[in-house]
Amino acid sequence: MTTEAPAPTTATTPVTRVTPPHLTPRAKLVLFVLCAAQFMVALDFSVLNVALPVLGRDLGMSHSALQWAVTAFALPSGGFLLLFGRIGDLYGRRRLFVSGLLLFGAASVLATFAWDPASFLAGRALQGVGAAAIVPTGMSLLTTTFPEGPQRDRALGISGTLLSLGFTIGMVLGGVLTDTLGWRSTMGLLALCTLIVLPLALTLLTESRTTERPRLDVPGAATVTGGLLALIYALSTAAERGSFGGVDVPVALVAGAALLVAFVVVESRTAEPLISLAMLRRRTVAWGNLGGLVTFAMMSTVVFVLTLYLQDVLDLSAFQTGLVFGVQGVASAVAGTFAARVVGRYGARRTLVGSLLGQGVFVAALLGVGTGGWSVWLATVAVSLASMCHLGAIISYGLTVTSGVPNAEQGLATGLLTSTQQVGLTIGIPLLGVLATTGPDLLTGTRLVLAINASIVLATAAAVALGLRGRPTRG
Repeated sequence: MTTEAPAPTTATTPVTRVTPPHLTPRAKLVLFVLCAAQFMVALDFSVLNVALPVLGRDLGMSHSALQWAVTAFALPSGGFLLLFGRIGDLYGRRRLFVSGLLLFGAASVLATFAWDPASFLAGRALQGVGAAAIVPTGMSLLTTTFPEGPQRDRALGISGTLLSLGFTIGMVLGGVLTDTLGWRSTMGLLALCTLIVLPLALTLLTESRTTERPRLDVPGAATVTGGLLALIYALSTAAERGSFGGVDVPVALVAGAALLVAFVVVESRTAEPLISLAMLRRRTVAWGNLGGLVTFAMMSTVVFVLTLYLQDVLDLSAFQTGLVFGVQGVASAVAGTFAARVVGRYGARRTLVGSLLGQGVFVAALLGVGTGGWSVWLATVAVSLASMCHLGAIISYGLTVTSGVPNAEQGLATGLLTSTQQVGLTIGIPLLGVLATTGPDLLTGTRLVLAINASIVLATAAAVALGLRGRPTRG
Protein backbone atom coordinates (compact mmCIF):
# COMPACT_ATOMS: atom_id res chain seq x y z
CA MET A 1 0.00 0.00 0.00
CA THR A 2 1.13 3.48 -0.66
CA THR A 3 0.97 5.82 2.25
CA GLU A 4 -1.31 8.21 0.45
CA ALA A 5 -4.99 7.92 -0.30
CA PRO A 6 -5.60 5.91 -3.48
CA ALA A 7 -6.38 7.79 -6.64
CA PRO A 8 -10.05 8.71 -6.92
CA THR A 9 -12.09 6.08 -8.67
CA THR A 10 -15.63 5.58 -9.75
CA ALA A 11 -17.71 2.69 -8.55
CA THR A 12 -16.94 0.70 -11.73
CA THR A 13 -13.19 1.29 -11.92
CA PRO A 14 -11.19 -1.66 -10.62
CA VAL A 15 -8.26 -0.82 -8.39
CA THR A 16 -5.26 -3.07 -7.90
CA ARG A 17 -3.44 -2.62 -4.62
CA VAL A 18 -0.32 -4.30 -3.43
CA THR A 19 -0.74 -4.52 0.31
CA PRO A 20 2.41 -5.03 2.36
CA PRO A 21 2.01 -7.03 5.57
CA HIS A 22 2.95 -4.08 7.79
CA LEU A 23 2.16 -0.37 7.80
CA THR A 24 4.90 1.97 6.70
CA PRO A 25 5.99 4.77 9.09
CA ARG A 26 4.06 7.38 7.10
CA ALA A 27 0.95 5.19 7.05
CA LYS A 28 1.19 4.89 10.82
CA LEU A 29 1.29 8.68 11.10
CA VAL A 30 -1.77 8.99 8.85
CA LEU A 31 -3.56 6.44 11.02
CA PHE A 32 -2.54 8.37 14.14
CA VAL A 33 -4.02 11.61 12.78
CA LEU A 34 -7.34 10.01 11.80
CA CYS A 35 -7.68 8.05 15.05
CA ALA A 36 -6.64 11.03 17.18
CA ALA A 37 -9.43 13.09 15.63
CA GLN A 38 -11.99 10.36 16.36
CA PHE A 39 -10.65 10.06 19.92
CA MET A 40 -10.96 13.81 20.40
CA VAL A 41 -14.62 13.80 19.37
CA ALA A 42 -15.35 10.78 21.59
CA LEU A 43 -13.67 12.59 24.48
CA ASP A 44 -15.96 15.55 23.92
CA PHE A 45 -19.03 13.38 24.50
CA SER A 46 -18.07 12.52 28.09
CA VAL A 47 -15.40 14.88 29.46
CA LEU A 48 -17.92 17.61 30.38
CA ASN A 49 -20.50 15.41 32.12
CA VAL A 50 -19.14 15.48 35.66
CA ALA A 51 -18.39 19.20 35.34
CA LEU A 52 -22.00 20.22 34.66
CA PRO A 53 -23.00 21.16 38.24
CA VAL A 54 -19.90 23.36 38.64
CA LEU A 55 -20.40 24.85 35.18
CA GLY A 56 -24.01 25.66 35.98
CA ARG A 57 -23.11 27.54 39.15
CA ASP A 58 -20.36 29.47 37.38
CA LEU A 59 -22.44 30.56 34.38
CA GLY A 60 -25.75 30.88 36.21
CA MET A 61 -27.50 28.03 34.40
CA SER A 62 -30.44 26.29 36.07
CA HIS A 63 -30.59 22.51 36.38
CA SER A 64 -33.16 22.34 33.60
CA ALA A 65 -30.95 24.45 31.33
CA LEU A 66 -27.87 22.26 31.89
CA GLN A 67 -29.25 19.55 29.59
CA TRP A 68 -28.54 21.92 26.71
CA ALA A 69 -24.80 21.62 27.40
CA VAL A 70 -25.18 18.05 26.12
CA THR A 71 -28.02 18.55 23.64
CA ALA A 72 -26.40 21.56 21.93
CA PHE A 73 -23.53 19.29 20.91
CA ALA A 74 -25.56 16.16 20.14
CA LEU A 75 -28.08 17.86 17.85
CA PRO A 76 -25.72 19.05 15.09
CA SER A 77 -23.13 16.29 15.54
CA GLY A 78 -25.76 13.64 14.85
CA GLY A 79 -28.02 15.59 12.51
CA PHE A 80 -25.43 16.65 9.94
CA LEU A 81 -23.36 13.45 9.71
CA LEU A 82 -24.96 12.02 6.57
CA LEU A 83 -24.98 15.37 4.79
CA PHE A 84 -21.33 16.09 5.54
CA GLY A 85 -20.31 12.56 4.62
CA ARG A 86 -21.78 13.06 1.16
CA ILE A 87 -20.34 16.56 0.77
CA GLY A 88 -16.92 15.10 1.56
CA ASP A 89 -17.43 12.46 -1.16
CA LEU A 90 -18.25 15.12 -3.74
CA TYR A 91 -15.99 18.04 -2.87
CA GLY A 92 -13.06 16.55 -0.98
CA ARG A 93 -12.81 14.53 2.22
CA ARG A 94 -9.52 16.06 3.35
CA ARG A 95 -10.83 19.57 2.74
CA LEU A 96 -13.94 18.99 4.86
CA PHE A 97 -11.97 17.09 7.51
CA VAL A 98 -9.55 20.00 7.96
CA SER A 99 -12.42 22.51 7.94
CA GLY A 100 -14.13 20.50 10.65
CA LEU A 101 -10.96 20.51 12.76
CA LEU A 102 -10.64 24.29 12.40
CA LEU A 103 -14.25 24.85 13.43
CA PHE A 104 -14.03 22.35 16.30
CA GLY A 105 -10.89 24.01 17.66
CA ALA A 106 -12.29 27.53 17.40
CA ALA A 107 -15.54 26.43 19.03
CA SER A 108 -13.60 24.81 21.89
CA VAL A 109 -11.81 28.09 22.52
CA LEU A 110 -15.18 29.90 22.59
CA ALA A 111 -16.58 27.36 25.07
CA THR A 112 -13.44 27.64 27.23
CA PHE A 113 -13.75 31.41 27.60
CA ALA A 114 -17.56 31.57 27.56
CA TRP A 115 -18.87 34.53 29.56
CA ASP A 116 -22.55 33.56 29.75
CA PRO A 117 -24.83 30.61 28.92
CA ALA A 118 -25.50 31.80 25.36
CA SER A 119 -21.82 31.99 24.43
CA PHE A 120 -21.12 28.60 25.99
CA LEU A 121 -24.02 26.89 24.20
CA ALA A 122 -22.98 28.53 20.93
CA GLY A 123 -19.52 27.04 21.39
CA ARG A 124 -20.99 23.61 22.09
CA ALA A 125 -23.25 23.78 19.02
CA LEU A 126 -20.32 24.76 16.79
CA GLN A 127 -18.29 21.92 18.28
CA GLY A 128 -21.11 19.62 17.19
CA VAL A 129 -21.05 20.96 13.63
CA GLY A 130 -17.27 20.49 13.51
CA ALA A 131 -17.59 16.94 14.84
CA ALA A 132 -20.23 16.17 12.18
CA ALA A 133 -17.62 17.09 9.54
CA ILE A 134 -14.69 15.31 11.23
CA VAL A 135 -16.23 11.93 11.96
CA PRO A 136 -17.60 10.74 8.57
CA THR A 137 -14.76 12.26 6.52
CA GLY A 138 -12.18 10.83 8.92
CA MET A 139 -13.69 7.38 8.59
CA SER A 140 -13.87 7.76 4.80
CA LEU A 141 -10.22 8.76 4.64
CA LEU A 142 -9.37 5.73 6.75
CA THR A 143 -11.31 3.24 4.62
CA THR A 144 -10.05 4.71 1.33
CA THR A 145 -6.44 4.87 2.56
CA PHE A 146 -6.32 1.37 3.99
CA PRO A 147 -7.66 -1.30 1.60
CA GLU A 148 -9.88 -4.19 2.64
CA GLY A 149 -7.96 -6.93 4.37
CA PRO A 150 -5.44 -6.98 7.24
CA GLN A 151 -4.56 -3.31 6.98
CA ARG A 152 -8.14 -2.04 7.22
CA ASP A 153 -8.88 -4.60 9.94
CA ARG A 154 -5.97 -3.25 11.95
CA ALA A 155 -6.81 0.39 11.25
CA LEU A 156 -10.46 0.02 12.29
CA GLY A 157 -9.37 -2.02 15.29
CA ILE A 158 -7.19 0.83 16.53
CA SER A 159 -9.90 3.39 15.70
CA GLY A 160 -12.55 1.42 17.58
CA THR A 161 -10.29 0.99 20.59
CA LEU A 162 -9.60 4.72 20.79
CA LEU A 163 -13.29 5.51 20.31
CA SER A 164 -14.16 3.33 23.30
CA LEU A 165 -11.26 4.70 25.34
CA GLY A 166 -12.29 8.26 24.52
CA PHE A 167 -15.63 7.85 26.27
CA THR A 168 -14.09 6.11 29.27
CA ILE A 169 -11.10 8.42 29.68
CA GLY A 170 -13.40 11.40 29.33
CA MET A 171 -15.44 10.29 32.35
CA VAL A 172 -12.33 9.90 34.53
CA LEU A 173 -10.41 12.89 33.19
CA GLY A 174 -13.39 15.22 33.43
CA GLY A 175 -13.59 14.76 37.19
CA VAL A 176 -9.86 15.21 37.71
CA LEU A 177 -9.68 18.37 35.58
CA THR A 178 -12.78 19.90 37.15
CA ASP A 179 -11.51 19.31 40.69
CA THR A 180 -8.01 20.66 39.99
CA LEU A 181 -8.27 23.27 37.23
CA GLY A 182 -11.99 24.00 36.92
CA TRP A 183 -14.61 23.10 34.30
CA ARG A 184 -13.09 25.38 31.65
CA SER A 185 -10.06 23.11 31.47
CA THR A 186 -12.25 20.34 29.97
CA MET A 187 -12.98 22.53 26.96
CA GLY A 188 -9.42 23.84 26.87
CA LEU A 189 -8.17 20.26 26.59
CA LEU A 190 -10.15 19.84 23.37
CA ALA A 191 -8.69 23.03 21.93
CA LEU A 192 -5.20 21.73 22.76
CA CYS A 193 -5.95 18.40 21.05
CA THR A 194 -6.99 20.27 17.91
CA LEU A 195 -3.72 22.22 17.89
CA ILE A 196 -1.85 18.90 17.83
CA VAL A 197 -3.97 17.14 15.20
CA LEU A 198 -4.54 20.01 12.73
CA PRO A 199 -0.90 20.61 11.60
CA LEU A 200 -0.38 16.87 11.15
CA ALA A 201 -3.56 16.58 9.09
CA LEU A 202 -2.45 19.44 6.81
CA THR A 203 0.96 17.81 6.35
CA LEU A 204 0.11 14.13 6.00
CA LEU A 205 -3.34 13.75 4.46
CA THR A 206 -3.93 13.81 0.72
CA GLU A 207 -7.20 14.69 -0.97
CA SER A 208 -9.73 11.95 -1.63
CA ARG A 209 -13.04 12.26 -3.46
CA THR A 210 -15.05 10.69 -6.23
CA THR A 211 -14.29 11.85 -9.77
CA GLU A 212 -18.02 12.00 -10.52
CA ARG A 213 -19.81 15.23 -9.65
CA PRO A 214 -23.53 14.51 -9.26
CA ARG A 215 -25.75 17.24 -7.91
CA LEU A 216 -26.21 17.34 -4.16
CA ASP A 217 -29.63 15.94 -3.24
CA VAL A 218 -30.99 19.01 -1.42
CA PRO A 219 -34.51 17.62 -0.63
CA GLY A 220 -32.96 14.42 0.68
CA ALA A 221 -30.41 16.34 2.74
CA ALA A 222 -33.12 18.59 4.20
CA THR A 223 -35.46 15.75 5.19
CA VAL A 224 -32.86 13.40 6.66
CA THR A 225 -31.03 16.19 8.52
CA GLY A 226 -34.29 17.62 9.84
CA GLY A 227 -35.51 14.16 10.83
CA LEU A 228 -32.33 13.29 12.70
CA LEU A 229 -32.23 16.69 14.41
CA ALA A 230 -35.83 16.29 15.59
CA LEU A 231 -35.26 12.72 16.75
CA ILE A 232 -32.07 13.53 18.66
CA TYR A 233 -33.66 16.62 20.22
CA ALA A 234 -36.66 14.63 21.43
CA LEU A 235 -34.66 11.76 22.90
CA SER A 236 -31.96 13.96 24.45
CA THR A 237 -34.57 16.20 26.06
CA ALA A 238 -36.53 13.21 27.33
CA ALA A 239 -33.35 11.77 28.84
CA GLU A 240 -32.59 14.97 30.74
CA ARG A 241 -36.18 15.40 31.99
CA GLY A 242 -36.56 11.75 32.89
CA SER A 243 -39.80 11.44 30.94
CA PHE A 244 -41.45 12.00 27.56
CA GLY A 245 -43.81 14.60 29.02
CA GLY A 246 -44.38 18.10 27.69
CA VAL A 247 -45.50 19.17 24.24
CA ASP A 248 -42.15 19.61 22.50
CA VAL A 249 -40.90 16.04 22.90
CA PRO A 250 -43.90 14.21 21.33
CA VAL A 251 -44.12 16.85 18.58
CA ALA A 252 -40.42 16.43 17.81
CA LEU A 253 -40.76 12.63 17.74
CA VAL A 254 -43.67 12.78 15.30
CA ALA A 255 -41.95 15.40 13.16
CA GLY A 256 -38.73 13.36 13.10
CA ALA A 257 -40.55 10.20 12.07
CA ALA A 258 -42.52 12.06 9.37
CA LEU A 259 -39.37 13.66 7.94
CA LEU A 260 -37.54 10.34 7.83
CA VAL A 261 -40.48 8.73 6.02
CA ALA A 262 -40.46 11.67 3.60
CA PHE A 263 -36.73 11.11 3.14
CA VAL A 264 -37.30 7.52 2.03
CA VAL A 265 -39.96 8.69 -0.45
CA VAL A 266 -37.67 11.44 -1.81
CA GLU A 267 -34.75 9.05 -2.21
CA SER A 268 -36.87 6.52 -4.11
CA ARG A 269 -37.77 9.17 -6.70
CA THR A 270 -34.48 11.05 -7.05
CA ALA A 271 -32.07 10.30 -9.89
CA GLU A 272 -29.01 11.23 -7.79
CA PRO A 273 -30.05 10.44 -4.19
CA LEU A 274 -28.13 11.32 -1.06
CA ILE A 275 -28.51 7.70 -0.01
CA SER A 276 -28.90 4.97 -2.54
CA LEU A 277 -31.74 2.74 -1.39
CA ALA A 278 -29.90 -0.05 -3.13
CA MET A 279 -27.11 0.44 -0.57
CA LEU A 280 -29.62 0.19 2.26
CA ARG A 281 -30.81 -3.07 0.75
CA ARG A 282 -27.31 -4.53 1.05
CA ARG A 283 -27.47 -7.15 3.77
CA THR A 284 -24.13 -6.08 5.17
CA VAL A 285 -25.22 -2.43 5.44
CA ALA A 286 -28.67 -3.10 6.91
CA TRP A 287 -27.79 -5.83 9.41
CA GLY A 288 -24.37 -4.41 10.23
CA ASN A 289 -25.89 -1.06 11.15
CA LEU A 290 -28.57 -2.77 13.25
CA GLY A 291 -25.83 -4.51 15.23
CA GLY A 292 -23.97 -1.22 15.63
CA LEU A 293 -27.09 0.67 16.71
CA VAL A 294 -27.90 -1.87 19.42
CA THR A 295 -24.37 -2.30 20.76
CA PHE A 296 -23.95 1.47 21.20
CA ALA A 297 -27.44 2.10 22.59
CA MET A 298 -27.33 -0.74 25.09
CA MET A 299 -23.75 -0.19 26.30
CA SER A 300 -24.35 3.52 26.87
CA THR A 301 -27.36 2.54 28.99
CA VAL A 302 -25.27 0.09 31.05
CA VAL A 303 -22.72 2.81 31.82
CA PHE A 304 -25.49 5.24 32.78
CA VAL A 305 -27.32 2.93 35.19
CA LEU A 306 -24.11 1.58 36.73
CA THR A 307 -22.93 5.12 37.42
CA LEU A 308 -26.11 5.74 39.43
CA TYR A 309 -25.98 2.32 41.08
CA LEU A 310 -22.34 2.55 42.19
CA GLN A 311 -22.76 5.98 43.75
CA ASP A 312 -26.32 5.90 45.10
CA VAL A 313 -26.66 2.23 46.12
CA LEU A 314 -23.08 1.25 46.99
CA ASP A 315 -22.11 4.78 48.14
CA LEU A 316 -18.94 4.93 46.05
CA SER A 317 -17.41 8.34 45.46
CA ALA A 318 -17.19 9.85 41.99
CA PHE A 319 -13.46 9.06 41.96
CA GLN A 320 -14.03 5.41 42.92
CA THR A 321 -16.74 5.13 40.27
CA GLY A 322 -14.27 6.54 37.76
CA LEU A 323 -11.79 3.82 38.71
CA VAL A 324 -14.38 1.13 37.90
CA PHE A 325 -14.82 2.60 34.46
CA GLY A 326 -11.07 3.03 34.20
CA VAL A 327 -10.73 -0.76 34.49
CA GLN A 328 -13.40 -1.02 31.80
CA GLY A 329 -11.30 1.24 29.56
CA VAL A 330 -8.19 -0.88 30.09
CA ALA A 331 -10.18 -3.99 29.20
CA SER A 332 -11.34 -2.32 26.00
CA ALA A 333 -7.76 -1.41 25.12
CA VAL A 334 -6.69 -5.01 25.65
CA ALA A 335 -9.52 -6.21 23.41
CA GLY A 336 -8.38 -3.76 20.73
CA THR A 337 -4.94 -5.38 20.56
CA PHE A 338 -6.32 -8.68 19.28
CA ALA A 339 -9.71 -7.77 17.78
CA ALA A 340 -8.32 -7.40 14.25
CA ARG A 341 -6.77 -10.87 14.45
CA VAL A 342 -10.08 -12.33 15.57
CA VAL A 343 -11.81 -10.68 12.60
CA GLY A 344 -9.07 -11.92 10.28
CA ARG A 345 -9.57 -15.47 11.47
CA TYR A 346 -13.35 -15.70 11.80
CA GLY A 347 -14.60 -12.90 9.54
CA ALA A 348 -16.53 -9.75 10.42
CA ARG A 349 -19.96 -11.44 10.41
CA ARG A 350 -19.08 -14.14 12.92
CA THR A 351 -17.17 -11.67 15.06
CA LEU A 352 -20.14 -9.28 15.13
CA VAL A 353 -22.58 -12.02 16.14
CA GLY A 354 -20.20 -13.47 18.72
CA SER A 355 -19.44 -10.05 20.19
CA LEU A 356 -23.13 -9.23 20.55
CA LEU A 357 -23.71 -12.59 22.24
CA GLY A 358 -20.85 -11.93 24.64
CA GLN A 359 -22.06 -8.43 25.43
CA GLY A 360 -25.55 -9.74 26.17
CA VAL A 361 -24.29 -12.56 28.40
CA PHE A 362 -22.03 -10.34 30.51
CA VAL A 363 -24.70 -7.67 30.88
CA ALA A 364 -27.00 -10.45 32.11
CA ALA A 365 -24.31 -11.35 34.67
CA LEU A 366 -24.76 -7.85 36.14
CA LEU A 367 -28.22 -8.93 37.33
CA GLY A 368 -26.38 -10.48 40.28
CA VAL A 369 -25.43 -7.13 41.77
CA GLY A 370 -26.85 -6.25 45.17
CA THR A 371 -26.02 -4.10 48.17
CA GLY A 372 -22.96 -5.99 49.42
CA GLY A 373 -19.37 -4.88 48.92
CA TRP A 374 -18.70 -7.86 46.65
CA SER A 375 -21.04 -6.25 44.10
CA VAL A 376 -18.30 -3.75 43.24
CA TRP A 377 -16.09 -6.59 42.06
CA LEU A 378 -18.90 -8.27 40.14
CA ALA A 379 -19.82 -4.98 38.47
CA THR A 380 -16.18 -4.22 37.59
CA VAL A 381 -15.49 -7.65 36.08
CA ALA A 382 -18.81 -8.02 34.25
CA VAL A 383 -18.87 -4.51 32.73
CA SER A 384 -15.23 -4.89 31.66
CA LEU A 385 -15.91 -8.19 29.89
CA ALA A 386 -19.06 -6.75 28.34
CA SER A 387 -16.99 -3.79 27.10
CA MET A 388 -14.43 -6.09 25.50
CA CYS A 389 -17.24 -7.74 23.55
CA HIS A 390 -18.72 -4.31 22.83
CA LEU A 391 -15.43 -3.23 21.27
CA GLY A 392 -15.43 -6.35 19.10
CA ALA A 393 -18.94 -5.43 17.94
CA ILE A 394 -17.86 -1.85 17.14
CA ILE A 395 -14.95 -2.99 14.99
CA SER A 396 -16.74 -5.84 13.23
CA TYR A 397 -19.88 -3.85 12.45
CA GLY A 398 -17.73 -1.09 10.91
CA LEU A 399 -15.94 -3.65 8.76
CA THR A 400 -19.24 -5.30 7.83
CA VAL A 401 -20.88 -2.05 6.75
CA THR A 402 -17.94 -0.78 4.66
CA SER A 403 -16.93 -4.11 3.15
CA GLY A 404 -17.39 -4.18 -0.63
CA VAL A 405 -18.44 -0.51 -0.87
CA PRO A 406 -16.65 1.32 -3.71
CA ASN A 407 -14.48 4.34 -2.87
CA ALA A 408 -17.01 6.69 -4.49
CA GLU A 409 -19.57 5.72 -1.84
CA GLN A 410 -17.32 5.32 1.21
CA GLY A 411 -18.40 8.70 2.60
CA LEU A 412 -22.01 7.60 2.38
CA ALA A 413 -21.28 4.24 4.02
CA THR A 414 -19.25 5.77 6.83
CA GLY A 415 -21.82 8.54 7.23
CA LEU A 416 -24.43 5.85 7.85
CA LEU A 417 -22.02 4.08 10.20
CA THR A 418 -21.32 7.17 12.29
CA SER A 419 -24.97 8.23 12.27
CA THR A 420 -25.76 4.82 13.71
CA GLN A 421 -23.19 5.44 16.46
CA GLN A 422 -24.65 8.85 17.32
CA VAL A 423 -28.28 7.74 17.27
CA GLY A 424 -27.38 4.66 19.31
CA LEU A 425 -25.60 6.74 21.93
CA THR A 426 -28.58 9.08 22.06
CA ILE A 427 -31.58 6.71 22.23
CA GLY A 428 -30.40 4.13 24.75
CA ILE A 429 -30.58 6.23 27.90
CA PRO A 430 -33.98 7.87 27.28
CA LEU A 431 -35.56 4.60 26.19
CA LEU A 432 -34.25 2.44 29.05
CA GLY A 433 -32.25 4.51 31.50
CA VAL A 434 -35.31 6.34 32.78
CA LEU A 435 -36.69 3.00 34.08
CA ALA A 436 -33.86 2.83 36.63
CA THR A 437 -35.06 5.97 38.38
CA THR A 438 -38.81 5.44 38.11
CA GLY A 439 -39.00 2.00 39.76
CA PRO A 440 -39.77 1.31 43.46
CA ASP A 441 -36.07 1.71 44.28
CA LEU A 442 -32.84 2.23 42.34
CA LEU A 443 -31.54 -1.32 42.75
CA THR A 444 -34.79 -2.82 41.41
CA GLY A 445 -34.84 -0.31 38.58
CA THR A 446 -31.22 -1.07 37.73
CA ARG A 447 -31.90 -4.80 37.52
CA LEU A 448 -34.96 -4.20 35.34
CA VAL A 449 -32.95 -2.08 32.89
CA LEU A 450 -30.13 -4.64 32.78
CA ALA A 451 -32.57 -7.51 32.12
CA ILE A 452 -34.25 -5.68 29.24
CA ASN A 453 -30.85 -4.56 27.94
CA ALA A 454 -29.40 -8.07 27.85
CA SER A 455 -32.54 -9.43 26.18
CA ILE A 456 -32.37 -6.83 23.40
CA VAL A 457 -28.68 -7.49 22.72
CA LEU A 458 -29.13 -11.27 22.61
CA ALA A 459 -32.19 -10.98 20.34
CA THR A 460 -30.24 -8.68 18.02
CA ALA A 461 -27.37 -11.17 17.87
CA ALA A 462 -29.80 -13.85 16.72
CA ALA A 463 -31.40 -11.50 14.15
CA VAL A 464 -28.03 -10.41 12.73
CA ALA A 465 -26.89 -14.04 12.51
CA LEU A 466 -29.98 -14.91 10.48
CA GLY A 467 -29.82 -11.75 8.36
CA LEU A 468 -26.18 -12.29 7.42
CA ARG A 469 -26.28 -16.08 7.13
CA GLY A 470 -24.48 -17.51 4.16
CA ARG A 471 -20.95 -16.72 3.03
CA PRO A 472 -19.20 -14.84 5.86
CA THR A 473 -18.56 -11.15 5.31
CA ARG A 474 -14.85 -10.38 5.65
CA GLY A 475 -13.55 -7.21 7.14
